[in-house]
Amino acid sequence: MPEAAVYSTDFPTLNLWRRGKVRDVYDLGDALLFVASDRMSAYDVIMNQPIPGKGKILTAMSLFWFERLADIVPNHLITADVDAYPAECAPYREELRGRSMLVRKTKPLAIECVARGYLAGSGWREYMAAGTVCGIPLPDGLVESDRLPEPIFTPATKAEEGHDMNIGFEEAAEIVGRDTAEEARRLTLELYTRASRIALERGIIIADTKFEFGHDPSGRLILIDEALTPDSSRFWLAATYMPGSEQQNFDKQFLRDYLDSTDWHKTPPAPDLPGPVIEGTAEKYREAYDRLTSGAEQPSGQSV
Repeated sequence: MPEAAVYSTDFPTLNLWRRGKVRDVYDLGDALLFVASDRMSAYDVIMNQPIPGKGKILTAMSLFWFERLADIVPNHLITADVDAYPAECAPYREELRGRSMLVRKTKPLAIECVARGYLAGSGWREYMAAGTVCGIPLPDGLVESDRLPEPIFTPATKAEEGHDMNIGFEEAAEIVGRDTAEEARRLTLELYTRASRIALERGIIIADTKFEFGHDPSGRLILIDEALTPDSSRFWLAATYMPGSEQQNFDKQFLRDYLDSTDWHKTPPAPDLPGPVIEGTAEKYREAYDRLTSGAEQPSGQSV
């Protein structure tokens, strides 16, 4: 069962720089402190009830992937060992343990970098209407959840409020510059290909995922934020994969399916979640983590 406590991410003596849907970011001067809360969002709305243990799972999964993808592109992680954090974090050591990372400061790209290897979600809906995904033509006759002939790069805008919007590569290049867009595309597809192979060996299909990149002070493009978590990815059970329908998943689709069964109009305020939905969502996240990291050594100072 998931842990019962829902931890606070309010640390009044630290400088809160940004509060996102899930993560709170504190500015420590030379570095940032990323703290993953147990808050849950769906359709860009924060739910009233958190998912116990979720923040620790997101952090542990990102650390798992950072280690296995670092030879493709560096990432922003300095350490996740709270005992090595700056002194001002010491009063909050136990609250931070397992759900936080000390990271380098970067200038984030103003686009999200999405890799799709299968036809699902908004990509499936666009394909049904136009035969394309983010304007990229695809072969006729594909069905829901089909594997694409090859993974594709489908960037999106970053919306401060409301929904992110899928955009084409040319628009992404206008936003961040062509050289940067081309490098982001190359890295996104290379990361997705490596991660997909690792996950499939553990019985999970990564249908699609979102990466974020930023330029470090030297101008180098590095991987930032989270990586390949159930919040940013679509995970399917490989053993039951069958094109032509929705798949058995290990991500927030479980919650979305419940919300779709209600009369909620996907705008605030969010509906209250029943206990079985909270517990079921927590179990999906936990199972994704357990399957992907089975047999892997835990990073220093990390527990889930």
